Amino acid sequence: MSSRGSCRLGVLVSGSGTNLQAIIDSIETGEINAEICCVISNNAAAYALTRAKRRGIPVVVHENKGFTDRYGYDAVTVQILRSYNVELVILAGFMRILSETMVNAFPNAIMNIHPALLPAFPGLHAQQQVLNYGVRYSGCTVHFVDSGTDTGPIILQTVVPVEQDDTEESLSARIQKVEHRTFPAAIRLYADGKLIVEGRRVRILP
Repeated sequence: MSSRGSCRLGVLVSGSGTNLQAIIDSIETGEINAEICCVISNNAAAYALTRAKRRGIPVVVHENKGFTDRYGYDAVTVQILRSYNVELVILAGFMRILSETMVNAFPNAIMNIHPALLPAFPGLHAQQQVLNYGVRYSGCTVHFVDSGTDTGPIILQTVVPVEQDDTEESLSARIQKVEHRTFPAAIRLYADGKLIVEGRRVRILP
């Protein structure tokens, strides 16, 4: 447990929220010394919102409509996060690319998980990219978010094999299982003050 006090998390979601659930479970078991202060979604129908409501976590529906660009949308997102005094922003299946407005508001304090071993196969449909290229191993990467697409400093990676008969769906399912361990582990390191960003690299303290 951290002596710094509980880390205040804001989680951004767009879909079913399985990684959100893994984080909630890890907090409830005491694995992570953190509190989810709010869950924000650009999709009012996201099942992740139901997961949050069941645990009494405040939810905010912040839809895309009415905004002409990412900057205006992200400026409001920043206001919401700051109203909850969020320290670390978690992207748990949030299907929007962040602008510099968000990145600059939370430097080295936005975490994302990607279903491949970065810097290989960034962007959408990473699992299909892996299969198309014929690599033997893939996995997931937790990284800090910068202004690029999946280019921020890498925190943790977990490797899984790519089987001969894998489909995009079967590989995705195998990777998702390790995501549910890797993402909470990275958040725990941050909450315990054990991550130091040194340029492109992240040092993990003992």
